[in-house]
Amino acid sequence: MILLVTSSDRASEFAAALRESTGEEIAVAESLARAAAILRAEGCLAVVLDQHILETEPHEAETTLEHLGPAILVQVNLAISGMERLVREVRAAMQRRWREEVGARQLAIDRLRSELSGTVTALLLSSGLALEASGLPEAAVEKLLLVHKLVKKLRRQLENASVAEEAEQAIGP
Repeated sequence: MILLVTSSDRASEFAAALRESTGEEIAVAESLARAAAILRAEGCLAVVLDQHILETEPHEAETTLEHLGPAILVQVNLAISGMERLVREVRAAMQRRWREEVGARQLAIDRLRSELSGTVTALLLSSGLALEASGLPEAAVEKLLLVHKLVKKLRRQLENASVAEEAEQAIGP
């Protein structure tokens, strides 16, 4: 949901343009107090804040901004901005957020993959060396072979996940 915070008479027009261009549900708050209440009750993808509201309700601004959470804040002056500019600014902000999220997710995945790769390599080496030991009971050899096989499967899964992830990133939003 996108929250549009404005006291403009054209609020419904702005909301309709945002709904049409983003496909998101749009909630309209005519004051910062109402916006804070909506933000406390529901999560928002973005908050479009009319500059006029900030100027007319400066004491409420800090309280409202504290409740943003992960929402994207887009400040615009709806008195001078046209519909196209509003839509362009909101879409650009959403695209930036998407790129930031993809980058953060990729960084986390890369770190996890690196850690797992080291552990998988250590497991393969350890189980391989253990299998070379002489005098192991047959049951122990069977269990070590199973562990070795499972670790190899895990390595293949990690490699396949890496390839699938790269293909997904190439496609984009």
